[in-house]
Order: sequence, then C-alpha cells, then structure tokens
Amino acid sequence: MTTPSDPAADAASLPRDRVSLANCTANCLEAIRVRKPFVLAITNTVAQHFTANGLLAIGATPCMARNPDEIEAFVEGADAVLLNLGTMIPAEFELMRLAAATCNRTGKPFVLDPVFAERSPKRLALARELLAARPAIAKFNAGEAAAMQGDVVPGTAALVTGARDRLAHDGQRAILANGHPLLGEITATGCLLGAILAACLAVEREAFVAGIAGVSILNIAAEIAAAGARGPGSFAVELIDALAALDRTTIEQRFKLEDHEFHAPC
Repeated sequence: MTTPSDPAADAASLPRDRVSLANCTANCLEAIRVRKPFVLAITNTVAQHFTANGLLAIGATPCMARNPDEIEAFVEGADAVLLNLGTMIPAEFELMRLAAATCNRTGKPFVLDPVFAERSPKRLALARELLAARPAIAKFNAGEAAAMQGDVVPGTAALVTGARDRLAHDGQRAILANGHPLLGEITATGCLLGAILAACLAVEREAFVAGIAGVSILNIAAEIAAAGARGPGSFAVELIDALAALDRTTIEQRFKLEDHEFHAPC
C-alpha cells in the first residue's frame, strides 16, 4: 500500500466524488466517537487485544465474548458484529452459525472475515454457510477471494484487500489506495480492519459507504503511524495512537480513490 506524497496537494485536486466519499468517511468516524457503538468482535485469539484497543481508539465499545451459551444475548445487545474465522476450535463452528443466525433474526449487521478459508475444506464450507446468511460486508484477501469466487450473495459488499483495496456492492465499486506496507508486517491488522468495518456499519447502514470508511480510517492512520515508527513493533503502538488522533481534516487531505462507480453515497 502506498503513502500519498503530498496530501494537501492531493486534497486540493480531488474530484467531486472523491471529496464526497472522504466526507462520508469523516462522518462515520465522527458518528462512532459520538455514539460509541457496542461492537461484538468474535475474532481470533491472536487478534483480540489489538482489536479491542483499535476499537477503543476510534471511539467504539468493544466486546470479545465467545461463550455459546450467552452469544445470542450479546448479539441482541450489539450494534454490529464481526465474525472472524482466524483461530477456530470445534465448538466455534456452531458458535459462528448461531451468531450469524441471531444477526439475521435481530437485523444486526455483521462482517464476515473468512480467514484462511482457502486452506481448510471444513472452514471453507463454514465460510460459504455464513456468506449465505448475508453479512453486510465480507472481507477477503486475494487467496480467500479466489476460493470463494461466486459465493457472495446479492446485498453483501465484497472487499478484497491488497496493495489496492477493492470494494464492490450491488453495481457499485471503488478502488482505494491509502495504506502502508507495515500493515503486513504485524499480526492482527486485517482482523482489526474487520472490527472497524463493523463499527462503521453500526453508524452507517449503507454497506458500500461503511466499507469505504472502514478501509480508509485504518489505512490513513497506518500512513501516519508509519511516519513515526522505527519498525514493526513501534508501528503497532503508533497505529493505535494514530487511530485515536485521526480527524476530519486529515481524512480529507489524505483520502485516495483510484477508481469508482457509485450512487449518491451519503
């Protein structure tokens, strides 16, 4: 992922559509900070601590509950949910199904992150089941996207992350270009992105807009964090600080959109 060479100059030359989407992103972040949405992140054990701190940094209220006996109550009380398949044990296959079904029953938006689905037939089968439950956003890397091509149902926004992040939703599309290579040098940044996407869905139910906002919030913060980091370890700390300090002006200056086709965004 690339860092803008001159954010102020880039902002001055943004076409109207890019200005509009940058404004949507800033609106999402400000709404999260005002409303402090309760985000249930059923995520992998490696990512829990970093994900919780990242959610707190943007102003959300994280919950990492994963007990099957109480998960329905936590979904019912959540504003949005993340289902991340990173570190699965046998009981969690049913946990994920129960959480998705409860999201459907209660109308709670959820993000699906089918981590390593392409490497395990059983996990791939579960990921396809969860996709059929219609997550608002499904987040893939290139390998996961290749394995699940054609499985995304209408109504779900599909995000494929990489050097350029590609988002598609019901005839709309965007290619986003913020970010930094250090995001790939520490664990759990992708998992954190899933949680930030859920936080955005809690305040913006249009999945296309929430997807653009979540990706841009993390990636712009990563650019800022990288500038003050000495390496991967300090980058992780700087990233949490950058998320906490991120503001509308910075988003508007740094927001990078390479290609798009969308309806009125917000």
